[in-house]
Amino acid sequence: MKKLSVKKGIFFAVLSAVLYALSTPFSKLLLEYIPSTMMAGLLYIGAGFGMGAIAFLRKQSGNNSEDGKFTKAEMPYVFAMIILDIAAPISLMLGLEMTSAANASLLNNFEYAATALVAHFVFKEKISKRLGFGIVMTILSCVILSFEGSAALSFSKGSALVLLSAVFWGIENNCTRALSEKDPMIIVLLKGIFCGGTSFVLALLLGERAENFLSIVLALVLGLVSYGLSIFVFVYAQRILGAARTSVYSALTPFVAAAISLVVFHELPGARYLFAVCFMVIGAWLSSSDEPIFKKKEK
Repeated sequence: MKKLSVKKGIFFAVLSAVLYALSTPFSKLLLEYIPSTMMAGLLYIGAGFGMGAIAFLRKQSGNNSEDGKFTKAEMPYVFAMIILDIAAPISLMLGLEMTSAANASLLNNFEYAATALVAHFVFKEKISKRLGFGIVMTILSCVILSFEGSAALSFSKGSALVLLSAVFWGIENNCTRALSEKDPMIIVLLKGIFCGGTSFVLALLLGERAENFLSIVLALVLGLVSYGLSIFVFVYAQRILGAARTSVYSALTPFVAAAISLVVFHELPGARYLFAVCFMVIGAWLSSSDEPIFKKKEK
């Protein structure tokens, strides 16, 4: 893999993490006006409709060269991606009702490990020792960031559901990787239509309603940016780097979100955050190349 392509892939992976990080602090603001399940649906719907409009404009301009048709062999990955993207947030939502936020945050970090393990053992994606160490350091940084004491290690039915959602997303990331040679626009549209539609219908069945029209518009715009564009460049990153390495850079999201929260909510990160950043920097450095950490001297 050429170094220029790797740098381009890393740029897309980091950009995806930054765009997705916008969803946490700004969703927190909008949750004062929109119920949680409906908020999840609106974010995905915003991604789908927004990217759909961009796809239409691209087609009108004649710039529509990428293949968006899936082969018969790829259809199982399409169905699996859609089903897992519906099941994961529902499993997480059910788990959150039965466990603490600290516990859920800690267990949900298993997504990065699940993505790498599935990529290696199921999809036979090669993971070098250096990348393996990078993944370990990244997961460790996330654990440090989300750990809030021994109480966060409690395990229950709710914890099992949160862990299950992380596994679902880890498998889904690999299904998306299997489709990464296709037009990312189509992948975003599928996620927006099916995942957003399902969450929105579920919200209506639960009796959730949003009265503030402006908040709905803002949620749709946030979905376009933090979900639509984020997934779009994420697929490009997977195309270049693979699922395992891209998942490492995706783990930058909580750190970027914390930095944005500092500006929006004036929340000053503590020593735990700074300590975790050190592990994240090491993990990102290790994951940026497949070259050995210590090269043998030629005789």
